[in-house]
Amino acid sequence: MSRKGLPANQLAASGARKFVRALLTERAGAPPATAGPGAAAISSELIHTAVLLTSELVTNAVMYAGTDIDVTCRLEHGPPPDAETGAGRAKVGVVVEVSDRHPARGVRGGVDARTGEPGYGLQLVGALAESWGVTYRKSVKTVWFRLEATEGESALVGAAPEPRGAEPPVRLAHPVGQRGHLRGHPAEWADRGGPSFLAETSELLAGQLDQDMVTALAAQLLVPRLADWCAVWLSVEGGGMQLSRVWHVDERRISPLRADLEGEPPVDMVRTAGTPWPWPECAGAAPSGGSALAFPLVARDTDLGVLLLGRSGHLQMTDTVVRMVEDVARRVAQAVFTARQYTRQTTISLALQRRQLPASLASIVGVDTAIVYEPHGEGQTVGGDFYDVFPMGDRRWCFLLGDVQGKDPEAMSVTGLARHLVRLLAREGHGVESVLGRLNLAMAEESAEAVELGGEQATSRFLSLLYGELEVDPGVPGARCTVASAGHPPPLHMFLDGAVEPASEPQMLLGIDEGTEYQASSFDLAPGETLLCVTDGVTERRCGNWQLDDNDGLIEVLKDGLGLGAKALAEHVRRAAHDFGTGPVEDDLSVLVLQAVPPTVDPRP
Repeated sequence: MSRKGLPANQLAASGARKFVRALLTERAGAPPATAGPGAAAISSELIHTAVLLTSELVTNAVMYAGTDIDVTCRLEHGPPPDAETGAGRAKVGVVVEVSDRHPARGVRGGVDARTGEPGYGLQLVGALAESWGVTYRKSVKTVWFRLEATEGESALVGAAPEPRGAEPPVRLAHPVGQRGHLRGHPAEWADRGGPSFLAETSELLAGQLDQDMVTALAAQLLVPRLADWCAVWLSVEGGGMQLSRVWHVDERRISPLRADLEGEPPVDMVRTAGTPWPWPECAGAAPSGGSALAFPLVARDTDLGVLLLGRSGHLQMTDTVVRMVEDVARRVAQAVFTARQYTRQTTISLALQRRQLPASLASIVGVDTAIVYEPHGEGQTVGGDFYDVFPMGDRRWCFLLGDVQGKDPEAMSVTGLARHLVRLLAREGHGVESVLGRLNLAMAEESAEAVELGGEQATSRFLSLLYGELEVDPGVPGARCTVASAGHPPPLHMFLDGAVEPASEPQMLLGIDEGTEYQASSFDLAPGETLLCVTDGVTERRCGNWQLDDNDGLIEVLKDGLGLGAKALAEHVRRAAHDFGTGPVEDDLSVLVLQAVPPTVDPRP
């Protein structure tokens, strides 16, 4: 028995096919003493069937389970021929198991309960396998099938033996009818299986936000159900088209087919569905020739590319088939359009986010600094929290930690505005109290304008901010600190003996009352002492009805970190916040640590 683990991605089916094909080919070519009785019955027909059914089951698992996959392949040998009479023939069974780790998910691919139309993977397994089934375990679901052949006969009933030395034929998989018979033409299948196929296509493409993943799924949906090979060209900025995906029922021909197609890219957009296309030499047409057709990819009056389908022999294109492929092309085009819009918006968002925070913290002479910053929004690099440490010259540095009300993109835009305005005011010579007063006035005026323009539904933006200055004297260890808190959790000052006290008094949020005046506190940050600044994502971290800072919880966390350096202490506070609750953190989480460096002791006497 051999087993291979595969990740649940677009390469899983390909990896499974290679695994099963290589294993069975090796067993078929091994000496009888090694391969066991009945190994000679493993014909290329049986190998192709096993590879086909494995591909269907793995694709099913990737699409509907989404977990890592295990593919197991083994041979089951029947009783050998009678030693005295020679009656009977050695039999061999090929058993393939495809396991995923989502046993709660049902097995898809049977009759669609919504439409009554047949599915694909399991119908195909039922038509070709000698037996098949599903095994549910506590944490694993396994779908298996068994193919059986007898030595001296072909692997499938009614199939002619293959001449020795012949090139293994490429077997095309066609969708299966309700009675388990393979249909030979797309036109015949489209009348019956088309509706559920379109539903499956819509379901798979709906959540894809990567255009290359869209084209990969589309190609594997169409091949081999409707064609021997498929290619998808997508338009690019500045004109022209790029070959996004090529898929062939015979994977050995994918690379040469891609090279052939890339040599002659489409010059103009295809306007008519089913437009004849030159047959590529590397597509491997049968002696009777092959035909290829092109379908436009258009969404919202935007030309997005061309979908090519090719099939050995005559590709039947009845009105039903044309309409179905047109529907698939429309779905692919819409998914590509959506993916491009998402990519464009994500690129813009990330570009804006990178400008909301400083690239690095300024280095302060005699003071170690550390920052921990975790935005709450998935995929966000910046949220409502923001921070900065910047030099002012003349041995002065400014630091800030703020939090804008809300977590939406508008809140993110306020963070950049506030940070840059603080820098501007500080460099114009405004002290801590003046900076907060002027920023408060700007926020209040912005809120009033928003209400005036947007009416009662407009949202006012309030801002909490901890802002301070550090002044360092090169001849005196430590630093002189001036700090004020506007609606923000007060900074905590930890002394060398582990005692902790708030370093400022709580005051009004910025943006509520334009007439508010703010008061700052000044103190010495002696060598080895620490100033801890956090946002409410830390203090209001919940566990049931309790918050982390209830009963001076943050002070206790800080005391537990006595003796840690700045970076280690910031990580200690972050971990304490995560460990306090059992669920995920539901707000932006920021920690800023400023720690005066102890004087270096000269070891010389």
